[in-house]
Amino acid sequence: MNICIVGATGNVGRKILDVIDKKNFSFNQLYLLASEKSVGKKILFKKKEYVVSNLEEFDFSKCDIAFFSAGGKIAEKFVEKAARHSIVIDNSSFFRMDPDVPLIVPQVNPHDLNNIKKNIIANANCSTIQMVIALKPLHEIFKIKRIVVSTYQSVSGAGKDPMDELIDQTKFALENKKINSKNFTKQIAFNAIPHIDDFSNDGYTKEEMKMINETKKILDKSIDVTATCVRVPVLVSHAESLNIEFEKEFTLEKIINLLENADGCKVVNDQRDGGYMTQLEAAGKDETFISRIRKDNTNEKAINLWIVSDNLLRGAALNAVEIAEAYIKTKQ
Repeated sequence: MNICIVGATGNVGRKILDVIDKKNFSFNQLYLLASEKSVGKKILFKKKEYVVSNLEEFDFSKCDIAFFSAGGKIAEKFVEKAARHSIVIDNSSFFRMDPDVPLIVPQVNPHDLNNIKKNIIANANCSTIQMVIALKPLHEIFKIKRIVVSTYQSVSGAGKDPMDELIDQTKFALENKKINSKNFTKQIAFNAIPHIDDFSNDGYTKEEMKMINETKKILDKSIDVTATCVRVPVLVSHAESLNIEFEKEFTLEKIINLLENADGCKVVNDQRDGGYMTQLEAAGKDETFISRIRKDNTNEKAINLWIVSDNLLRGAALNAVEIAEAYIKTKQ
């Protein structure tokens, strides 16, 4: 099998390489692709030096699986071209809500890989992925009625430049220097910004609507979801506070047991100082961590959860490679 990575020099592209290495994902040929400004860069992978090629000039007939991690504009321009020859796993939001494109989180809806019509598979939004992985086992048993989610999303979700800016802003703030935000609507250092992506006419942002619509497509269209997405001064990993209302009665012991045994989940739920996971601790780890599990004391059919996961890894690169693995299984 031959594979290519579009956006190989970016945050997620490099993480895909790390995951392929860690999983020992089998391939014959590997092609690393990027825009013209990155052409000629050399990347060392598995003790071999790869030279980055120009996406504009690449012949996708050389490739069996194409990982796209270069944003919506690149996906719009190149994914369908690539899909004439390859199975495309696209990390952008461009194809996610296309009814003919499966939106996949392998721990949740691998069966949807049996219905590929355009040779395109969409990778879900990073904040959606970690949430639905935790929701899936609970929904199967207790049937989720409504979700209220507030996110605390790291700056790496917006790319490398925002990461660099957070570091620079932090230095400037500590030195009492003037801060001019370039990649954020307000100062991000020592601050939290309740605004990710563009606003819709109803006051929700596109990021919030991604979580709402993608959860319905992946898990169950009958679930009511409302979201508030916040950017916080953290480099890597997203955190989420969830309030989940079920249709059926539950016990907290059963909830914890289901989560402890769910694929991709790890419960860290000690009722003591430090007995929970934070964004800093989740960085570089594969799991979706679930903490602060407790009953909603205003609603006997609801619980509260704190969910943390590495958005570049679990929420992007790892999910993309696991999609490829699941797809290959359907063809065996």
